[in-house]
Amino acid sequence: MERKTAHDFDQDLLILFDAYVHGGIDRRTFLDKASRFAVGGVTAVMLLEQLSPRFLEAQVVAPDDARIEPEYVEFPSPKGYGTGRGYLVRPAGTAKAPGVLVIHENRGLNPHIEDITRRLAVDGFVAFAPDALFPLGGYPGTEDAAREVFPKLDQAKTREDFIAAAGVLKARPECTGNVGAVGFCYGGGMVNFLATKLGDDLKAGVAFYGSAPNLDDVPAIKAPLMIQSAENDGRINASWPAFEAALKAAGVRYERHLYAGTQHGFNNDTTPRYDAEAAKLAWDRTLAFFRANVA
Repeated sequence: MERKTAHDFDQDLLILFDAYVHGGIDRRTFLDKASRFAVGGVTAVMLLEQLSPRFLEAQVVAPDDARIEPEYVEFPSPKGYGTGRGYLVRPAGTAKAPGVLVIHENRGLNPHIEDITRRLAVDGFVAFAPDALFPLGGYPGTEDAAREVFPKLDQAKTREDFIAAAGVLKARPECTGNVGAVGFCYGGGMVNFLATKLGDDLKAGVAFYGSAPNLDDVPAIKAPLMIQSAENDGRINASWPAFEAALKAAGVRYERHLYAGTQHGFNNDTTPRYDAEAAKLAWDRTLAFFRANVA
């Protein structure tokens, strides 16, 4: 199948897909409404397939890459679900390195996020990616199945699991004790939330197209933030003006980058919404931000 980009799809179809991905509509509703975009022998099911991730094709760092040492780690989370599990990847042959917590989208720890975690290890960080779905059996193997189970999480417990995971990473013997966090979509919102809860224990946060935290909690943020935003992302961008006002009022250090012409999810190189130029720039900025504030 030919690799497509966002430019191959009608913007209204991309908005419809975004609603499906984030639980606004179910699969049947997506297919019904997508049928009007199905022309020239292309069906609505084919459109969904074209818009869905292709993990293996986009993999950058293989699990057995000699530059990294990966493992799955369980950790206690007494205020959350009791026990969490995540993917820990360290640079091979490195005694200590700064840590980065990697937070997935609303589908759990899928192969793409595991690849992101390995990429960070190659770049010199101890990277730890918890799986919010672990209490419900873990990432189920497909994006559709993950979307179905994700709403069943008790988000209050899940937030505590991520707080616990940050503490686990900070205390790992391979970690210098300096920890940053990066997240995407749901994970971007979780980074913003963690910034309000972790205080000085979080050295930097990078939120890719993530929702704003409770604005009353913004004065508690101690870490500098980098906000990575897609231009065509009305659902998320609508909350930015109030979030920015709260950041300014609290004196929080932040920078925001808006990438022209991009879609929500533009950094995810497994889907057609990926924008290679914007993603490279955003990732280069992310690494530089961590090296300046976490290393």
